Amino acid sequence: MTDELTLVVVDAANVVGSVPDHWWRDRRGATERLRDSLVPYAAAGLPGLPGPVELVLVVEGAAREVTSVPGVRAEAAPGSGDDLITALAAAAHEARRPCVVVTADRELRRRAEEYGAECVGPRTVRPLGGA
Repeated sequence: MTDELTLVVVDAANVVGSVPDHWWRDRRGATERLRDSLVPYAAAGLPGLPGPVELVLVVEGAAREVTSVPGVRAEAAPGSGDDLITALAAAAHEARRPCVVVTADRELRRRAEEYGAECVGPRTVRPLGGA
């Protein structure tokens, strides 16, 4: 392993969709709220993973225009968000860098785990009831 920070890749669509808080009325706004709620994790880390970590929020579709903020880099998927997340996990694996993917999507979890990524569910970064 390298001395680089653990890469934490958040599947924005999946995490936003994990809480029925009317996110579908404003996908971009819901994704921006998620992004902002992630900022403290950059320094503090995730449960069981001390910080600091590098946080990447993969956005797509109606949320594609969400921008980065200090502590959270937004990456717009040119096509499928799942494909970009898998590519990020593959690049981390190639660099021998630890990677955690935040998603509940079973197929995406399978794909990311093929590259050695650890996968955790949306509740890791978003308590029930919303962010």
